[in-house]
Parts: sequence; C-alpha cells; structure tokens
Amino acid sequence: QLQLVESGGGLVQPGGSLRLSCAASGFTLDYYAIGWFRQAPGKEREGVSCISNSGGSTNYVDSVKGRFTISRDNAKNTVYLQMNSLKPEDTAVYYCARVRGRLCTPNYDYWGQGTQVTVSS
Repeated sequence: QLQLVESGGGLVQPGGSLRLSCAASGFTLDYYAIGWFRQAPGKEREGVSCISNSGGSTNYVDSVKGRFTISRDNAKNTVYLQMNSLKPEDTAVYYCARVRGRLCTPNYDYWGQGTQVTVSS
C-alpha cells in the first residue's frame, strides 16, 4: 500500500527550529521528486519546497528561502524539511506529496495526511 507519512510537527517558539520527515512506503522513493506544502487556516494550500529524485535540484517559495532546507535519504525512503528561524506566519498543516516523475513539476499524485506546525510564544 502506497503511503506518505509526515511527522515532526509541534509547537515551537518564534525563532525556533523543527525538522519534518516524510516517510514513504509501498514504492521506491528513488524514482520520484517530493514536494512539501502547507495550509494555514482560512488560506489556500501553498507549495513550500520540492526536491528532485536524486536531490540534485531543489526549489523554495520565497518566504522560506534561507530558513528552510529540503533534503532526502533514499536509503531510508525519507524526505526531510529542516525549518529554522520559524515565524508565526509559518503556522500551518504541512503535507508532503509525490510528484509524477523525477523532477519537480506541479503534477502530484499521492499526499500524506499532514503534520501540524504551530509557531507561537
């Protein structure tokens, strides 16, 4: 059964850090790019970052550049999102999703259930 399972969310103070994980099962992660998205209450879902199948290509939304880092360990079938210098506006449910292919294109076919990130003092 194909699954993406996010973990690592939680409550953190402004300026703090969290590392999200996206664990894949039921398919070979090596063949697919993976993206991270987020959705805050009352807002549309936003693409945050994406990484190609090899990890050689990454992209980020402007609001997280220099603060977030996406990476992957294909041997562990896991993609990570390291989030530093967190701000209250980063508060959202974070989702990972599989791209239909090796490169980051807006063509996703499987989604995880999400993990809540709350940035508050």
